[in-house]
Amino acid sequence: MLFRRSFLSALPIVSAGLALAARTGNAAEGSAANGTNLAFSGFLAGIWAEARLLGVSPATLNQALSGLQPNPRVMELDRSQPEFTITWQRYRRTRVTSARIARGQAMFRRYKELLQAVQARYGVEPGVILAIWGLESDYGADSGGFSVVEALATLAFEGRRAAMFRRELIAALQIVDHGDVPLDEMRGSWAGAMGQPQFMPSVYQRYAVDFTGKGRRDIWNDTADVLASIANYLAQSGWQPGQPWGFEVRPPAGENAETLLGRSMEGSEWRRVGFTMLAGEPVPALSAPLRLLLPEGAAGQAFLVGPNFTAIRAYNPSDFYALAVGLLADRLTA
Repeated sequence: MLFRRSFLSALPIVSAGLALAARTGNAAEGSAANGTNLAFSGFLAGIWAEARLLGVSPATLNQALSGLQPNPRVMELDRSQPEFTITWQRYRRTRVTSARIARGQAMFRRYKELLQAVQARYGVEPGVILAIWGLESDYGADSGGFSVVEALATLAFEGRRAAMFRRELIAALQIVDHGDVPLDEMRGSWAGAMGQPQFMPSVYQRYAVDFTGKGRRDIWNDTADVLASIANYLAQSGWQPGQPWGFEVRPPAGENAETLLGRSMEGSEWRRVGFTMLAGEPVPALSAPLRLLLPEGAAGQAFLVGPNFTAIRAYNPSDFYALAVGLLADRLTA
């Protein structure tokens, strides 16, 4: 009984201790939240001052930054990026799909005259423009639903690649201030890639174009600006009109093709070495240098790629991406 009385008499003390611990924990959480809010407010004050020095108007800054808070979903996505190796065959199967090909062919028929006008100005063939459009946003169907300013502010504050995202945030504020897009329409991916071509704000500033002369560059809603902006990006990245991006080839029998990696030769030289097209015909005698690409090693597919492949790769620095664009492009206007 002594044990029972001692135990019962101790209950109010334990309960009081638990309540105190709960209040202390809540206070600690509240203190941390207040600290984060204060830090974010200080961060925004720094952005306000920096953007103002670069000419962004107080009205734009007040509209864009007042009441802004970090987006937890953006932080979650940034911190949980998958780290895995995808094979070329899996990448190809999920990008160069029959549905994407069919939709791209329909878009070619729908916008053929516009694409021809874009090609006349920038020298970039319709197929590659459509392929990038299709891979980046499913031909405009999925451009992302995040506020670009909110996403970039979150990433610039959160710390991972903070300096880069800070620059992109300032660029986004300049774009809004210029009048190219209303703040509530500036939407894109969680990482700040904007509109149908998925341009980062600094890329938009360099390459986006107002193709129809309406006074603003609208890569969110204006198909002409979308397609022309993609073409301008490629043109300024070294696109050579009339040249193929590359093509699949068959290495000579018994030859270890990997020994030729890194070599840059004209088509006639690759023909002399013994490379042929898949159906057996000779490699075209192009004057532009071509290099060998083996995305799966010597046992897999082999491609000869030229300067236009490098231009595509400037859009996204991935061999898999550039190959998918090229293969898709070949199917969309055939």
